[in-house]
Amino acid sequence: MAHRREDVVRTALAVLDAHGLADLTMRRLAAELDVRPSALYHHVPSKQVLLAAVADEVLRRGPRAEVVGPAATWPARLTDVCGGLREALLAYRDAAELVSTVVAFGLGADQPYADLLTVLDDAGLPDGLAPTAARTVLHFVLGHTLDEQTHLQAGAAGAIADAPRPGSDFGVGLGLVVDGIALRASVGRPGTPVRGEVDDRP
Repeated sequence: MAHRREDVVRTALAVLDAHGLADLTMRRLAAELDVRPSALYHHVPSKQVLLAAVADEVLRRGPRAEVVGPAATWPARLTDVCGGLREALLAYRDAAELVSTVVAFGLGADQPYADLLTVLDDAGLPDGLAPTAARTVLHFVLGHTLDEQTHLQAGAAGAIADAPRPGSDFGVGLGLVVDGIALRASVGRPGTPVRGEVDDRP
């Protein structure tokens, strides 16, 4: 049976969700599709390209918040984008680790950063600071969700004995980050230390 690239990516996502990132190998994927491993390279030239495609599929299936328009203030839109990203990552096993890796290696999963940057363009930040703010928010969401997902999966597998966490502090932490961005926007030019900020300029 001939397969399309979409079939390969969809099956790879199913393997990820069932077995985890460590077991998402070309050999296992080929077995799931009943083809030789070499046949996969007709659709994806490398394992890295496959992982990037699966990461993009995870994000595509997640909710997309409104990133432009006057319907809400930029902090509300930013919070919605971050909440949607977290929801997408928690929907599949090891998805936070996968997307974090793809982003760190510059292989793909670009949409969240683009959405965050679009929102932050309305924040009134000094010139050149919006990209840094977008990366900071993205790193918070990826890191927090990776920690949360790892803990949940380890608990479900019986790998840790401590009681489940009483709840997520994601919203509170994100609020602190957003408040910091809003404060910087109110101060003005970049490089001006604000109260409580460390000035790391040489």
